[in-house]
Amino acid sequence: MASFFSCQLANRGVVRLGGEDRRTFLQGLISNDIELATPERAIYAALLTPQGKFLHDLFIIDKDDDFLIDCEATRAGDLLKRLGAYKLRAKVTLADAREEYEVWAARDQDSGFGIQGIFVDPRLPKLGMRAIRRKKDSPNPESRILNAYDRHRLTLGVADGSRDMLIEKSTLAEGNFDLLNGISWTKGCYVGQELTARMHYRGLAKKRLFPVKIEGAAPACGTVVKFGDEDIGDMRSSCGDLGLALLNVEKAEVAVRDNVALVCGGSGLKVSRPGWMKD
Repeated sequence: MASFFSCQLANRGVVRLGGEDRRTFLQGLISNDIELATPERAIYAALLTPQGKFLHDLFIIDKDDDFLIDCEATRAGDLLKRLGAYKLRAKVTLADAREEYEVWAARDQDSGFGIQGIFVDPRLPKLGMRAIRRKKDSPNPESRILNAYDRHRLTLGVADGSRDMLIEKSTLAEGNFDLLNGISWTKGCYVGQELTARMHYRGLAKKRLFPVKIEGAAPACGTVVKFGDEDIGDMRSSCGDLGLALLNVEKAEVAVRDNVALVCGGSGLKVSRPGWMKD
């Protein structure tokens, strides 16, 4: 993995949400506390189905009386549609800002694009910096080394939206949102809260995303992972010889402790200790 990267995240886009009711509007919809979002500090959150299943992962920052929302670029239209369905009489405005803004990531504040508009990735400090920047202010495109960033987040065991989470099927615990500062346990009600809270307080999370080192060809997303003869999960995103797999937590912890190789299709997987795992 490259020790330095500064890259545009081309798979991410930006949506703008404004209006005098913007805070109360989002507070009732997303998994995190919108009051924590400032011009210097972003929050990580999710939009869920009423049944508590994943729809969108979001980074939200407060900027010039608007919220700028970093979301999956190809699904920005879906996000706008879903937010619009909740608008009713709320005094909010929604706009696609992908032509105005783009999303960047860097290993640190000095990794090629200065300090304006940058915030620490709210999931893990080890992920580095993130920025929502106007396109006209973006750095030299020669520094766009996306694979280095992708491998970095895979090493830490961090999901990348619907590349790793199944729309309308995955829970936030499976995507490690509860371990990556993506959920507030003290804010008021929001859409999908019941299942999320129940899984947390009853310890019902049986599977989570773990980083894996791939020995052989990268398995396709969804390929079953085996621990001996037992199916314990499936493959998700990958970049070269690194990837993420959704695995039974108990079996994954045994694989890490005992250095056990798992089987996925015709390849082997070595489970790594993720960045979110406590010592």
